[in-house]
Amino acid sequence: MTSQYGYESPFSWRYGSDEMRALWSETATRRRWRRVWVALAEAQSEAGLVTAAQLKELRAHADDVNLSRASEIEAEIRHDLVAELRVYAEQCPTAGGILHLGATSMDVKDNADVLAQQEALDLILGKLGALLLAFAEQIERWADVPCIGWTHLQPAEPTTVGYRLAVYAQDLLADESDLRRLRASLKGKGIKGAVGTGASFGELLEGTPITPADLERRVMALLGLDAFPVTNQTYPRRQEWAILNGLAGLAMTLYRFAFDLRVLQSPPIGEWSEPFGDKQVGSSAMPFKRNPISAESLDSLGRYVAVLPRVLWDDAAHSLLERTLDDSANRRIVIPEAFLATDEIVQVALRLVAGLRIDEVMVARNLARFAAFAATERVLVALSRAGANRQDMHERIRQHSLAAWEAVRANQPNPLADLLATDPMLTAHIPAETIRSLMDASHYTGDAPYRAREMAEAIRAARNQHS
Repeated sequence: MTSQYGYESPFSWRYGSDEMRALWSETATRRRWRRVWVALAEAQSEAGLVTAAQLKELRAHADDVNLSRASEIEAEIRHDLVAELRVYAEQCPTAGGILHLGATSMDVKDNADVLAQQEALDLILGKLGALLLAFAEQIERWADVPCIGWTHLQPAEPTTVGYRLAVYAQDLLADESDLRRLRASLKGKGIKGAVGTGASFGELLEGTPITPADLERRVMALLGLDAFPVTNQTYPRRQEWAILNGLAGLAMTLYRFAFDLRVLQSPPIGEWSEPFGDKQVGSSAMPFKRNPISAESLDSLGRYVAVLPRVLWDDAAHSLLERTLDDSANRRIVIPEAFLATDEIVQVALRLVAGLRIDEVMVARNLARFAAFAATERVLVALSRAGANRQDMHERIRQHSLAAWEAVRANQPNPLADLLATDPMLTAHIPAETIRSLMDASHYTGDAPYRAREMAEAIRAARNQHS
């Protein structure tokens, strides 16, 4: 957990998966640079600019990153990509002299960055699929279980536990769709030289049967990337802003789920709780505490991801003329950490959903305590249909509801059904037993169970489509 340099980011060990960390490691980054250099050399070999022996040598050393040697060189020249280029050239005495022919740094870095973003999105999407299936299982399990709904953090009409979960899952499906669309649309810079015109490659390829456009197509095919048709020195930074908006959208959905879980875990409600280990400590001072630390951690990281798109908005908006370098430093931080934070958010959410605990006793207790207030709507409709003046009945029911609410606040049983069923103004229009029947709102959930199951089926259908 410590480094020879002192500070070490929590993303290097606490947040995110080992796979995501490895993907954004310095070694992996430089191997992607080398992958671009090899692809460029292979395409140039078809123009007779690189020999088969040179290409073989480059391939043989494509993974031989030497960070210590690169650091030595960079300390002198202050250019990370050129330092890596020189290390690679040292390792390839025959082929080193043909590396990077006609290219500029961003021909290498930008294409390598998109390769990393593709891999990172694939990791996120794989875990998101598992999370959606966990939601589907919980939705189906709790589709029919009624619970009190809450609007404005006040008791409202009943819903079902499964239907509430389906609301989060619906947004999550939309997030997955957005990320898949972004993944499919990613483009690299291509091979276009210092300002995107390809002039250097035109000079280099003069007299060969290959045009700069042919060379670009061949390199990008080897990398498995499409290229933007028009760039300056970099590909449009707008693409990275769009990616981070997609990650922020996913974080937003899971933030809301985790925040609601925290509210529902509070003892006054007590219906939901996150999994809590047998030896888990909730507080250093209060041994009885069962704090929702996982949901709180998720929300903390979600706030961080939410603000990152603004940094890349500035990078895209301030990319002046053919290129400025004021995006470079923050991109090294923002893009990897956005993926690492989102990766952690999805992992935590999966644990929360798969291990979600529903206290059916508290669910039933809160329903019994508050559902009667929601049932007054049913009574009002029945009275109106029986010919009563709707406004008069509304006022009468309101007065009884306020009196009942005071009893509930005093921790007494809810007397509202008795108050309404014994009011002669109401029983003059509908019988007392009808009022009592209408006051049972425990199943006043409309088609929520059906819609919840439909959402679970939609999730499973999407999984089959993407498997």
